[in-house]
Amino acid sequence: QVQVVESGGGLVQAGGSQRLSCTASGLTFKDYALGWFRQAPGQAREGIAYIHTGDATTDYADSVRGRFTISQDNTNNTVSLQMNSLKPEDTAMYYCAADRRCPLWVGEHRRPRPQDAWGQGTQVTVSS
Repeated sequence: QVQVVESGGGLVQAGGSQRLSCTASGLTFKDYALGWFRQAPGQAREGIAYIHTGDATTDYADSVRGRFTISQDNTNNTVSLQMNSLKPEDTAMYYCAADRRCPLWVGEHRRPRPQDAWGQGTQVTVSS
């Protein structure tokens, strides 16, 4: 059974940085794409970044491109999201997802396709 567990998150001031990590188990790491979605109160869940661990292909939402960086650690089956220059509008629950198919989202609004695994989420709050 594929499982992913997030860590990191919390409260940060605008302009600051945070790092989220997602550790996967129950899978062959290189066969999967792992990524991050976020969901703010009253809004739909949207994809923000993913990486295919087999070839390190990445993609980002325009709203985070240049500020967020996704990376992988093959030794520990972990994917991390380094978030810099955080803005209040980045405040949301952040979810890690894993699936064999790539990309992890569909459509211009980057809605999630069905995933093999979702994490429980970690809150990121950016104060102004």
